Amino acid sequence: MTVDEGARTVTPGRAAQELELRREEVRLAVQLGLVRTVPTGEAGGTRRIERRELDRLRAAPDFPTGLRERVRAVGTAEAAALLEIAPDRFTRLARTGHVSPVRFSLNRYRAVVWTYLAEEVADFGLACPALLTGRLPLDLRERLAAHEDLRPRNWRARRLAVLLRTADEPWARAAAIASQLDPVQVAEVVDDPYERAHLDRLRPPPPPGMPGATAAREIAERLTRADDPDEILWQRLSLAMALDEARAEGPAPYPGEAGAAVPGVAGAWPRGRVLVPPPPPPRVPTGAPESFSPSRAPVVPAPAGDAAPPVRVRAGRGAPQVPTSVPAQVPVPVPAQVPVSVPLQAGPPASGAVPVSVPLQAGPPASGASASPVTVTDRPPARPGRTRFLDRFRRGRPDAGRPRGRRRPVSWP
Repeated sequence: MTVDEGARTVTPGRAAQELELRREEVRLAVQLGLVRTVPTGEAGGTRRIERRELDRLRAAPDFPTGLRERVRAVGTAEAAALLEIAPDRFTRLARTGHVSPVRFSLNRYRAVVWTYLAEEVADFGLACPALLTGRLPLDLRERLAAHEDLRPRNWRARRLAVLLRTADEPWARAAAIASQLDPVQVAEVVDDPYERAHLDRLRPPPPPGMPGATAAREIAERLTRADDPDEILWQRLSLAMALDEARAEGPAPYPGEAGAAVPGVAGAWPRGRVLVPPPPPPRVPTGAPESFSPSRAPVVPAPAGDAAPPVRVRAGRGAPQVPTSVPAQVPVPVPAQVPVSVPLQAGPPASGAVPVSVPLQAGPPASGASASPVTVTDRPPARPGRTRFLDRFRRGRPDAGRPRGRRRPVSWP
């Protein structure tokens, strides 16, 4: 805000002092359009009151009594006293939409307390005197029996009219309409995430008097959103028309070409960018060492000779050893990317021999590479460390020697 703006405009608190009103009455006067405000600052979020507007209001012949009467708000009991009827009867008339509330609040019991303009209540008493006495008409009784309550809807319609009147651009008017819809409904109408983010930035502030507690705030937020099916349909159509008008004037601002997504918007990515998932990592067989690479499996040469000795391959724990004759200079084909522990035995076992775990290469050898012979070992490989640890753990258990067969059935008496 510049110095010139500060000199020709005042805050709502200062305006309340000069107009001899309370702060709540000044906010209500602004909401009703009795006092005009102007945006200040670069973003235009703060609104102030011009001094010439204060001069116009003070120059009225009925100032300040007339202005104070026009912004006078009353509750249910006081409104019933103005009409000289019971509070319960006034509540039924308000539920059927004969009187529209101007604001609401929540008491300490989280009950909604509606407030009405005294001027509108008096006008209703003069316009419909037949509803103040006697039995209500049949259609009103049927609507009340169906638990109809039009007070939240009438309040939302009044608030939307105020927001549309103060909006100065098409996107702001669309944001005002979107503020009365559930986010799911808005996402169904506005499919572009950048437009939804722009509407969220232009969302009007919550109505004054919103509670700060979590439970009470949830109740208040439900009152600010459309809940009737016909009202939801009407607001969706209004939002679609407002979006067409806003898009015709100018598109929603998009981020730059740097590729940054809109913060707070899930799934928002710049246009023209195709997301390609990274290639999956190579599959490493279970039990392979950390340095194992499926594409570079080492091949251990066997001793030179006319024929290789028989090879004994152990299929697993407890499996019988099957002698297999492998011709010299011929690689053993195995499934791709599967390391095999091949203990090779050449003659009688010798003391001090060390077993070797040989991952074999699948497929034919590459061009220019020599055939891969196989190394012979004289002892079966040692069991893994985890297996040895589990064996030691089972030895300490009292039922370690009992075979793990089928449990004996229990005989019931």
